[in-house]
Amino acid sequence: MEPTPAVLKEMFFIVLRGKSRKGFSRGCIGQVEAETQRGELMGLLYRGGANAGSPKNGGVVRREDTYPLSRRQAQLLLFVSSVSKRLKQLCNPQLFSAICELTVDDLVVVKNKKAHLPGQVKNLMQIGRKENKDDLQMLAFEVEFVDRDLTLSKKPAPRSLFSAADIIQVVPSNSIPIGLNWNTGQHGGTNKKAVMRINSMANIRSHGQVKENQKEKSINPSRNHNPSRAPLEVGSLVEVVSNTGVTVHGVVRWLGIPVGKTSEWAGIELDYNVNHCSDGTYGDQRLFTCKKGRALFVPVTNCSPDSRFVCSSTASDTINQVEIPPVPPYVDSEEYVAPIAESEVMSLLVGRMKGIQGHINSCYLDATLFSLFSSSVTLDNICLKLADTVQPIASTLRKIVNRLRRQGFVPAASVMNFRNQLGCDTFRTEEKDPEEFITLLFQKVLCIEPLLKLRSRSESYQETYTFQIFLEKEQIAQIPTVQQLLDTSCLSCDIKFEEMPSCLIVQMPRFGNKYKMFSHIIPSMELDMTDLLYNSPRQCFICGQLAAHECLQCLPDHKLHPGRIKQYCTTCNIQVHRHSSRQGHSPKPLSVPAEVATDCPAPLHTMQLFAVLCIHTSHYVSFVKSGSDPHSWLFFDSMADRCGDDQRGFNIPEIQACPELGDFLSQSEEEQARANPSYAPELVRRLLCDSYMFLYQNPATTLSSSDHREP
Repeated sequence: MEPTPAVLKEMFFIVLRGKSRKGFSRGCIGQVEAETQRGELMGLLYRGGANAGSPKNGGVVRREDTYPLSRRQAQLLLFVSSVSKRLKQLCNPQLFSAICELTVDDLVVVKNKKAHLPGQVKNLMQIGRKENKDDLQMLAFEVEFVDRDLTLSKKPAPRSLFSAADIIQVVPSNSIPIGLNWNTGQHGGTNKKAVMRINSMANIRSHGQVKENQKEKSINPSRNHNPSRAPLEVGSLVEVVSNTGVTVHGVVRWLGIPVGKTSEWAGIELDYNVNHCSDGTYGDQRLFTCKKGRALFVPVTNCSPDSRFVCSSTASDTINQVEIPPVPPYVDSEEYVAPIAESEVMSLLVGRMKGIQGHINSCYLDATLFSLFSSSVTLDNICLKLADTVQPIASTLRKIVNRLRRQGFVPAASVMNFRNQLGCDTFRTEEKDPEEFITLLFQKVLCIEPLLKLRSRSESYQETYTFQIFLEKEQIAQIPTVQQLLDTSCLSCDIKFEEMPSCLIVQMPRFGNKYKMFSHIIPSMELDMTDLLYNSPRQCFICGQLAAHECLQCLPDHKLHPGRIKQYCTTCNIQVHRHSSRQGHSPKPLSVPAEVATDCPAPLHTMQLFAVLCIHTSHYVSFVKSGSDPHSWLFFDSMADRCGDDQRGFNIPEIQACPELGDFLSQSEEEQARANPSYAPELVRRLLCDSYMFLYQNPATTLSSSDHREP
């Protein structure tokens, strides 16, 4: 049953995914006018900029591609010009909800240029003209900054307008201690025809909420700090609440009694610069060293354990602000455990303390194991084959894979046990590259034959576990695809694959985090291997007959589909190279089986992308395809967060759903090449910029492995 028009008029939404369709695109904000029988929404489209708030006929969008918004939420997001920042607000619903409920005198921390500044909300500004009934005015916050020495400015600072995306922390006004004399005088603000000041944001909220807030203020006028504090030590993560109610966080770098004081103080290195803070000096004495503007000195009694973490670095009885679910005990069985079903991925895998827990530079290993075994069955025959062997390392690996698939979490202790059995001390504590770990795992530990068998035209033969891309940057486009890189590398090095591999791990032309040949690389969801197989029949690029020659120099030819391998039958090879621009080319003959007929269609051989390893500042993460749906992508970071210090703390692994990657990969190559990665969603941009290894699987091998699973 379709909603009534009266109800539909107050239904707003933001488009989360999907290709641009009749006016609507990702990140657009709209208002529902009607709903079709197929469940599609028809509505108005609101744009930003000079015409912000004036609707246009948006067209049609699928309901499942949208996220419902209230009028207030739609107005706030409309003032956020960046599409990626709009969608990022929805990824932190707790903060966005608090931003929507802000009232006059609430304290916030905003991003202003490169600094994080505390300020006080003074007004809510409606921006845009209200000329028609369907016009939707944007909402922005007028914020007055306070001094960064953690005291209010005696002289009112100029006010600035900020969007919801600029606010990174909210401190409700009912948590400010009594005794603060807030300057409530009226000062000049923005005076523009299209801007109307709302003098009291409380009027926008319901009267019941206002009365409830006033009641809370009268009952609990100040913060209720726990007088019993955990003992501090150098390295403790702490937070300090200023007399303005703003919370700052940092690490204790010094403890002692400064000159002129009688009680113990703490020297704290803050997370960001604060005006009037030092570089570690107190008076004329240097107590520790840090960047200028980061050192804060306060009495120890003013410090509390950092509430952003589960525990402090010194005690286990601190107040837990974030509850980590307990890890259930695990009893391993000898049964084969299949990858997690696509329908269960969100409940079993997505969240904090999910995946493989990192420990002491293990991110390269964690990301590699998660990519190889979490959702793909390509290498399951390795685990099945070695399950009955007496090698301890094989049994340990199987337990890790089974636990990941059964519980969705592998503790650091299990991985550390595996690292201790790798046979090399450096794998226990030092940073490594994934290809080094893969080679050790397959060759020296599991004694598995190389996954790839390569043959050159000179008939030399080599085997390897990963394929390293080698080429000259000038040979290829500025932002290439993986298919283009693989094709060009094989032709440049004059090599072919002896047989279709079950798993192909393609290593990009970069060296760790120090050098990369291309700023961005576009993933190829499917690799066409037909033209890369040795002694396999191929079709002529021109006429489709059996090919007999291929030409490296034709690869970048803009008139002949640049970036793809060119092979020709004898007739087309002569005709193509009669052109004056190609007469200097040197086409080479292909090895073709004698029994293949010239008009026989060549079989197509493809491989499918199932994971990507990425690196940024020496830290490895991975993206994994978790199902058949184009949007079933996961982002895994084994060290996404940290509880405690380096000595007594532990890492918090996290897995995020990443449907926006599916949106990008569903576009055509032309659309992907035209897209500006700088404006892409954060995780999509991260994959494009930081890709290190692409993992592909043979669909035929995958189906075969699935058919032979144990019940």
